[in-house]
Amino acid sequence: MMSERKLLDLLEKEEIRTLRLNYSQLLDSGQIHKMEEVFTSDARVEVTVGEMNGIEQIKQGLKNAYNEFDTHNRKHFPFVHAVMNHQIVLTDKTTAQGECYLIDFVTSREQSESPLLLVGRYLDRYEKVDGQWRISHSKLDVVWPANSGDQ
Repeated sequence: MMSERKLLDLLEKEEIRTLRLNYSQLLDSGQIHKMEEVFTSDARVEVTVGEMNGIEQIKQGLKNAYNEFDTHNRKHFPFVHAVMNHQIVLTDKTTAQGECYLIDFVTSREQSESPLLLVGRYLDRYEKVDGQWRISHSKLDVVWPANSGDQ
């Protein structure tokens, strides 16, 4: 039979796992104004478009990326972030770390072109703030292509 501690740990991990899913949904659908549901107020994010520190810089950087990829001005899913293989380690009651895979697709390319933008891993640190898990640091490790800054 599963111990109460194991059950509680599973629930904590599921809350954390949901952060990455929420991030993808909010970013891809253009709801960037809701990113405080995902990140701590002082979070640090390192991705292909640069480094952002604090929730306001994160929201502005992600908004800029959204607009850059929304080349047809559809305001609807200019990219799709598919995340999977999420591994999470609880380091104590209010901190954790984890990683997951990312396959990033661009939706504005012609049908004859590959929609694949990059393959990578998110390397994350999580913090529980006011009873809610949030991402406090995230670094995107691009696995393919070797020079992902070129789009």
